[in-house]
Amino acid sequence: MNLFHAIILGIIQGLTEFIPISSTGHLIIAEKLMGLDQTMSPQQITAFIAVIQLGTLAAVIVYFASDIISITLGFIHGNLRMLRGQRDNSARKASRLGWMIIIGTIPIATVGLLAKKIIEGELTKNLFVIGTSLIVWALILWLAEQFGNRRREMEQIGVPQAVTVGIAQAFALIPGSSRSGTTIAGALFTGLTREAAARFSFLLSIPTIASSGLLELNEALQILGGTSMANLVVATIVSGIVGYASIAFLINYLRKHSTKIFIIYRLIAGAIVLFLAFRHF
Repeated sequence: MNLFHAIILGIIQGLTEFIPISSTGHLIIAEKLMGLDQTMSPQQITAFIAVIQLGTLAAVIVYFASDIISITLGFIHGNLRMLRGQRDNSARKASRLGWMIIIGTIPIATVGLLAKKIIEGELTKNLFVIGTSLIVWALILWLAEQFGNRRREMEQIGVPQAVTVGIAQAFALIPGSSRSGTTIAGALFTGLTREAAARFSFLLSIPTIASSGLLELNEALQILGGTSMANLVVATIVSGIVGYASIAFLINYLRKHSTKIFIIYRLIAGAIVLFLAFRHF
């Protein structure tokens, strides 16, 4: 892998982590087109992506810094008040969103731990699975657009909504599904506005990306032993910068537009990936 390859992978990671078009599918195709599958083992490629995900983690933390501080302080303050017996509405409201993020993270954490070997195995490289997932979740996202009433805002998220979005996020462990795609679809089904769906999706991504990136960082670095650290650092920085821009773009876009453009893109991309799979690409 050279510096050019690292920059390309960083750009793709930053773009596709938050825009609902599947990072896995795009990264797999890019790796093959650049011939990285011939010079790096599947474990090394997976480890490289796991590390540069930390760039997108930094992006979402920086973008939502004020929200994170507000939610954290509200969660601590609200729960302390309730533990002291001060069970008023302000305490519950302050701690609510923090609890909803925790509840929404439980499904993917549970499935991730139970199916770790399957998730990290050959399934991640299977173009048939990736192409099918791209198309299936495009259709699910379309259904969410049709049946979601889009009247609920962030402060109205309750346990049913958090559980639904959390279960949807667990499907992101299937390559090609897209973590942001599954969570936005799940959020739209619960009646959230498009902007609220995107915001809750991004906030849910923090514990998810952190756990998959930070917990595997040491192992990933060992696997990457011979890989240039300069390439790794550059790819991580690029993914963070592009990821920040992607978050800003998507939130602003969804204030006035539907997810139609992403649905169409996923259908086309899915068809292309399946074509390549049948051609044994």
